[in-house]
Amino acid sequence: MLSDHIRVVGAREHNLADISVDIPKHRLTVVTGVSGSGKSSLVFDTVAAEARRQLNETFTSFVRNRLPRYGQPDVDAIENLPAAIVVDQQRIGGNVRSTVGTVTEIYSLMRLLWSRAGRPFIGYSNAFSFNDPQGMCRECTGLGRVRTVDVDRLVDLDRSLNEGAIRFPSFQVGGWVWRTFAGSGLFDNDKPLRAYTPEEWRLFLHGDGDVTVDLPSRGGAVPARFEGLVTRMERVWLPKDPDSLKGRTREAFERVVVQRECPECRGTRLSAAALSCRVNGHGIAECAAMEAADLVEVIRAVDDPGSATVVTALVAQLERLCAIGLGYLTMDRPTSTLSGGESQRVKMVRHLGSSLTDMLYVFDEPSVGLHPHDVTQLTELLCALRDRGNTVLVVEHDPDVIAAADHVIDIGPGPGREGGRVGYQGPVAGLAAAGTPTGRFFGHRPAPRAVTRTPTGAIEIRGATRHNLRGVDVDIPTGVLTAVTGVAGSGKSTLVRGFLPETRPDVVVVDQSAIHASRRSSPATYTGILDHIRALFAAATGADASLFTANGEGGCPGCAGLGVVYTDLAFMDAMVSTCEQCHGRRFTDEALRHRLRGRTIADVLGLSVGDAIEVFPEPRVADVLRRLADVGLGYVTLGQPLSTLSGGERQRLKLADELDRPGGVYVFDEPTTGLSMSDTATLVGLLDRLVDNGGTVVVIEHNVDVVNQADWVIDLGPGAGRNGGRVVFQGTPADLARCGDSVTGRYLRSSPPVPA
Repeated sequence: MLSDHIRVVGAREHNLADISVDIPKHRLTVVTGVSGSGKSSLVFDTVAAEARRQLNETFTSFVRNRLPRYGQPDVDAIENLPAAIVVDQQRIGGNVRSTVGTVTEIYSLMRLLWSRAGRPFIGYSNAFSFNDPQGMCRECTGLGRVRTVDVDRLVDLDRSLNEGAIRFPSFQVGGWVWRTFAGSGLFDNDKPLRAYTPEEWRLFLHGDGDVTVDLPSRGGAVPARFEGLVTRMERVWLPKDPDSLKGRTREAFERVVVQRECPECRGTRLSAAALSCRVNGHGIAECAAMEAADLVEVIRAVDDPGSATVVTALVAQLERLCAIGLGYLTMDRPTSTLSGGESQRVKMVRHLGSSLTDMLYVFDEPSVGLHPHDVTQLTELLCALRDRGNTVLVVEHDPDVIAAADHVIDIGPGPGREGGRVGYQGPVAGLAAAGTPTGRFFGHRPAPRAVTRTPTGAIEIRGATRHNLRGVDVDIPTGVLTAVTGVAGSGKSTLVRGFLPETRPDVVVVDQSAIHASRRSSPATYTGILDHIRALFAAATGADASLFTANGEGGCPGCAGLGVVYTDLAFMDAMVSTCEQCHGRRFTDEALRHRLRGRTIADVLGLSVGDAIEVFPEPRVADVLRRLADVGLGYVTLGQPLSTLSGGERQRLKLADELDRPGGVYVFDEPTTGLSMSDTATLVGLLDRLVDNGGTVVVIEHNVDVVNQADWVIDLGPGAGRNGGRVVFQGTPADLARCGDSVTGRYLRSSPPVPA
């Protein structure tokens, strides 16, 4: 029946080609396709956006003004749409008081347990909260760390007061605060600080409360109390939020203000009373520092009749955390340190305990950062959400997740303008015969590399000790492609991203972090080709090159070169409208009057990378464009804002910068994120290209297809957290597949037979 489906009619968001699909309710549906094909446009920008928009409209205008704002997607109709919960890869972040325990509410249950079963009894659950005055350490106010002033960085002992001995902007020579020192009569203002007597040094740092200095001003002398340097810094500057400071002041603050573990609570954040209370001999801070896999056993052993329901709920939540591959996390770990994949799985844990039904759960590549061993557990949890009567919609590339789906929608066949169409929709069994790029690669995995390259040398890492690494010795071969594998939390990133750059400072790390640029930045500006294109326009038209930039002389004054105008409607959603003056083209009429090869500058910025290659044969432009196409970004337009690129697209944009450069040591952190199975094969070819140019490539990766094509594998583990941090295996992929002690090897054995 139609009511058993979410019906999407005429979706045209971004590159979607007026498509219509039926998403079965109460089923697990996976949306697949190559990168840039339109998967996210359908799932997030159409279905999820409309669900959230309609839900927000049920609230008053006062409440709506405080909720995220969602525009109406370009679609004819969406029928039978449930309320949606979007679980994406956006990092949880949070302030310094946010931890894994607080965000999952596991720590709330722990506080309740200790308030009931703990001895001695010290009070209710708030007495164990480091975010509540009743439970926080008074010395650090529940932060676990205290700020102190590093006097050695704050002053130059070889200078006098007159020479600017105090190295902080608010103490500049001649300033108000400086004059309280110079006019106090306590110091020789021409005497270097190093020559101060012990008493002078004490007064300089801590002051004398009885000293008042008359400072001249326009209205006559103004009395000002002299404070010692450290005393004033602690009173005025230590309480400040560094994010509120700017420029030189912030740089100076971060240089002279240091953090250290609170001596009062020893970093636990809690009051002495909270630390004294124990359950079965365990303190709450001690348990919060345990890995979830260990903590669940401690909680399970609690036998207190008055706390049985709390124990049950706590064990269930911890087991969910372990089941999703996060058993290595501790409850006191700050949420700001979680990766995007870890953040998504932590959010998932919160929803797994929910009793809501008939909801639409939307996930964005939940397998990101997961070892194949953990993907099996992930699919079980997705199915558990479905079996509770919910509809689960997942954007995914992992073949194991696709195989677990009840229904598949394959978007493509290509990226950008070549995509946006439905190539297949139906049961998983029919995908392989669909003839789409996903269908051709589904179920197929390349065998391990038959002939591996010979290393030219090795980068030696010795005694690596950090986090869960304990004295690890490893040789990373040069001149080859090395894959570093292991379950999530095994220590891969700590070893490679932590110690490799320390050993080889020239290493180039190509990750998915945001590119630091404004919303006006685009692939054309990031790669520098816009400068060459503007020069070509100037040479062909005789106009100044500055006319052909939307950020300067050529920008439309009506929208400041953005192409759109934002109108604040107070308590209603902000209205984003196309600029009436330039009609969204971003440039003035004068700039658009000039043409190069029949195109205006706006036309050129609207070209895809692939189309632009045909228009610009000049080597300085064409070479860059070809590299962008080689990394799979041929569908991206030259003027597309960088803020709209995914993490995987950002990584490939950085990779394009490195292609064809001779030599170099490169580190890639999960480069297959956001890539379909067909795109992954292209990526391996690009990594090989870096190696063939004399480079050394190290990838932190879970994808079996990439691991199989490496020359060398370093497998860490065997588990996560304290159960990891050791080198389980070093050798070729074929040998790893035969290694019985490696979890990774077990999944390589599921590939085609390993050659003898």
